[in-house]
This record gives sequence, structure tokens and C-alpha cells, in this order.
Amino acid sequence: MPDPGPSPQRPGPTAAPARFGAPSLADALAPVTGTAEAAAVGGRVLPTRPVRPFGTAPVPEAAAPAPAHEPAPAGPAHSAAALERILRGPAGLGTVSLHWARTEEPPAAPEPAAPAASRPIPGLYHHPVAEPDPVRVEELGRRIKAWAVDEVRAFPPEWEDQFDGFSVSRYMVACHPDAPTLDHLMLAARLMVAENVVDDAYCEDGATSPDVGGRLLLAHTALDPVHTTGEYQPAWEESLSSDAARRSYRSAMEYFTGAATPAQADRFRHDMARLHLGYLAEAAWDATEYVPEVWEYLAMRQFNNFRPCPTITDTVGGYELPAELHALPAMQRVIALAGNATTLSNDLYSYMKELKSPGKHLNLPVVIAEKEGLSDKEAYLKAVEVHNDLMHAFEAESAALAAACPDPRAARFLKGVAAWVDGNHYWHASNTYRYTLPDFW
Repeated sequence: MPDPGPSPQRPGPTAAPARFGAPSLADALAPVTGTAEAAAVGGRVLPTRPVRPFGTAPVPEAAAPAPAHEPAPAGPAHSAAALERILRGPAGLGTVSLHWARTEEPPAAPEPAAPAASRPIPGLYHHPVAEPDPVRVEELGRRIKAWAVDEVRAFPPEWEDQFDGFSVSRYMVACHPDAPTLDHLMLAARLMVAENVVDDAYCEDGATSPDVGGRLLLAHTALDPVHTTGEYQPAWEESLSSDAARRSYRSAMEYFTGAATPAQADRFRHDMARLHLGYLAEAAWDATEYVPEVWEYLAMRQFNNFRPCPTITDTVGGYELPAELHALPAMQRVIALAGNATTLSNDLYSYMKELKSPGKHLNLPVVIAEKEGLSDKEAYLKAVEVHNDLMHAFEAESAALAAACPDPRAARFLKGVAAWVDGNHYWHASNTYRYTLPDFW
């Protein structure tokens, strides 16, 4: 495929949202209304930065009348009702009254969409969500495919059916129900596609090679730029166009840094370094045919997991969780548990798909079966229990943190992460193009 040439220079990020004090959790959960410029949170105005693809004009959309909202919960900041609302999260885009902000509505009321075929794993702990907004899904699908095909040439023509079957637009709309605009959703969609291009091209189904470490490191420089001398800088810049993985990373990150604050961008880079470290561990085990102990596998999966996706929930939502709140050990534990639980959900839904892939593909049921001497069915059902234990821990730790830190930005972020966890399960359970279940029930 021909090189696309260097990307245009992108403007730097706009000013970070203003910081506020810490009103009560009840204030944080109060009903809100949105405009294109701001979202009211507990009687305060939280600016949201306008975000749109570089070089394009915003798409005009008709504003919908403000819906009626449920009253703010009464009682102390750490009341059970308030905490339950945080953990429950919004139940899809059809339930506007649960949203923190709503700055973009469909131009017309669409016909009710038929529910996607869904087959949740029996016994897997999860929360159902409403069907994603079909208007957003359709338009986001058009935009993300245009980016992937025309802008970065992320995949060869023979992969088009796989790209369509991935249903990235339905995935992102389900996971980010509070995204103010389609442009915010595109931030997440580009990064999701780019991460999957890297995984497919460098790591999956026989793509792993002895030089995978070097390839991943050079791809990572598309996210975390090299600072070198004038003599060698041009060669590095030219390398960013050398394959689909680097083209995708570079472009997705340029859009992201144009919308995120410096702290949000640095947070994402850190989590992507974690992801790549996990890729390297899995590649090393594959190369040496090493089957890890169950605890070792779970340690690897804490790095090779979905964590970079929910960690950007505030950027996609149009606000910022301040660095000092994100860095709290309790917040880091919540984010880690969310990433671990959702990744094991992926292990379980992709189990049959991976059995058909070349070689021995490590996932939690396979490792449990081999290391603990269980049958395939017994190991799979035990893996379901491990996932459920992590989900319960995630919800308990979220509730404890919400009670201990009654800052509306922390509450909003926790709610966004919970919504991402639920949307991620919805996508796996309903993506029958990619996933089938074993006959264990």
C-alpha cells in the first residue's frame, strides 16, 4: 500500500476545564441539562471543549427539547441510593434523564431499532443496557470506516468484512452513553480501531515474530513521540507512515491530543505502555510454549487488557478527572478491576473463536484446565466465577470510593467507567458475527 505521507500539523489542546470544589455526592448526581458549550453539574457549569476532526466543519444537528429529569436524591452524600445510581450507570442513550450531559441529539426520532441478537454467558454477572442510539451508531459507523479506509488505510481490502463485523460504532456508542457529540465518540472509535490493528498485525494468529518487541516499541513512538537530534528526526517521522499500525496510532493520537488535556494524554500513553508490556509477555510465552500458572496469567492480563479504553472515559465525555483524583490508589484499583473483569469477559466470549486459531491460544479457561487438572467445562465455569469475583470487587470498591470522595468529577468518572464495563459486555454478548458460546449448559 502506498504511504499516506506525513499528517498535517494539528493544533494544540485547548484550555483545560475549570476546576471546582467538592460539593456533596447528592449535588454531583443532581439532574442536569446540556448545551453545546457547557454541562451543569450540581448547579455548577462544567465547560466541555468543542471537538471535531481536524480540517472539517461541525455537522449541524437539531437540538432536542430538554427532557424531564428525576429529582436529586435526598439524604447524606454517601446514601445507598446515590451510590446505587453511580454503579448502575446510564441504561443507554434512550434514558436521557440519567445522563451527566447531553449536548447532541439525533436530528429526528428514529424508528425503534430491533434489539441486537444477544446471548449472554449463563451465570456471567453483568448489567443489561438499552440498545445504542441507532442514529449515532449509523453515523459513527460511516465516519470511522471513512477514517480507517481513506485516511489511514488501516486494513487491506480483504479485511473489510471483518471490520464491518467488528461493529465498532455500536461498541463505542454503548460504552460511552454520555459522549456529548459524535466527534467525542470518534476519539474513542479511532483509538479502538488502532489498538486492534496493532494487535492483529503484530500479535494475533501467527503474526507474532521474534522482532515483535522492536515493532511494538516503534509503534509506541506514534503515541509517545521521539525527541532526538535534527539529523535523525526525519527518519523517525518518515517511519510513522511505514505500516498500518503506525499510521493508525499516529492519526488516532493526533486527534486525541487535540481534544484531551496534557494530563489526559499522558495518562493514556502510560496505559498504552502497560498494554504493550502485556503483549510482550504473552508473545514471550507463546514463543517458548510456556503455559503460566493461573496467577501469572491473571498478572499478565492486568497489563494486556482493556484498561486504556475506560481510562479515556472523561475525555470522551467532554470533561476531565483531575490528575490528583485519577492518581488516588483507590481510583487506580477501581480502574484496574474494571480492566481485569472486562478482559476476562473477552476471554470467555472469545473462547470458541480462539480454539479455532492456529496453535495454542492462552486464555483463562485454557490455563485453568491445564494447571488445575480440570475438564474444559469445569475450567470454563470456574473462569466465569473468577470474572464474577472481580466484578463484585469492582462495584464494592467503586461504592467505597464514591462515599469517601464526594467530588462530582470523581462520581461522574466512576459512573462512566461502570457504563463502559456494561457496554463492553453488551457488545460481546450481541456480536454474534465474532463470538459463539461453548455447549457447556
